[in-house]
Amino acid sequence: MSTQRRISFPTQELIDAVGPIPENLKAVLWDLENDPETPLEDIDIAILPYMANPQTLKNVRKAPNVKVVQTQTTGFDGMIDLIGDRADINTAAGVHAAATAEMALGLAIASLRGFPQSVRDQQQGRWNPQQWPGLADRTVGLVGVGGIGEEIRKRLEPFEVDLLRFGSTARTDEHGEVFATSELAARAPEIEVLILIVPLNDSTRHLVDAQLLAKLPDGATVINVARGPVVDTDAIVAEVASGRLNMASDVFDPEPLPAGHPLWQHPNALVIPHNGGNTKAFFPRMVKLLKKQVQAWAAGNDGENLVHRS
Repeated sequence: MSTQRRISFPTQELIDAVGPIPENLKAVLWDLENDPETPLEDIDIAILPYMANPQTLKNVRKAPNVKVVQTQTTGFDGMIDLIGDRADINTAAGVHAAATAEMALGLAIASLRGFPQSVRDQQQGRWNPQQWPGLADRTVGLVGVGGIGEEIRKRLEPFEVDLLRFGSTARTDEHGEVFATSELAARAPEIEVLILIVPLNDSTRHLVDAQLLAKLPDGATVINVARGPVVDTDAIVAEVASGRLNMASDVFDPEPLPAGHPLWQHPNALVIPHNGGNTKAFFPRMVKLLKKQVQAWAAGNDGENLVHRS
């Protein structure tokens, strides 16, 4: 009987890029939609497709003996419910950090310097100079101090902002004070730019609700590069529609944002279709991680970014 463990890859391109793997592992192709090239019961490790829809991801349950599931995303919301205790979950934490931090800064600059309005003006051939708030000298609330949060912090440094950072608990690190997320409402009246990069869980779902939004100053901008449900959609729609607040977001609830949704219609809402980590840097960084993962799995180790269930 073969002692090889089967690893399913969602694309042939990924198999080829990861290259030769240890002899006690065997790569097989399975995109979770079509039948794999090996019996489902033979698959031990499953690498999930990137940005697959939830219905597709549920098909991983069809492989009864999977012991490790590797995501290609940083977030793993919903994965514990999907997998349960039957398999370990490894994420792609770090792979998307630079790209998502770029997106956060890009959204901030675009919104605060009026780029969307300039695009509309260009389409109409209209020269329309205006004064915009700009990012310099703004008070920025950064909610989330993990790997991507730290990348955002580093990229904010040259922009001469007054930065308030919020984490799950209050503490001081090498970069200064971190406030507890529970203090966010109290500090909200100071925050002109609110950047969200927290995982989605029970404590962060609708973290930004109508009450918190009401405490932000007039003209504040909400930037979400976390997950859509971190913000109460109805609440942000109401504030954007009134013109009091601005929104620049890469994530939404629901996704895809339906045609005709109010957020499409307002000039103070900048809508990006969940492109945060989706740059040309993604694939080589994912391959680099998987090369390390297969070596760890071949040696009987957990690999990087193992999710520790609470």
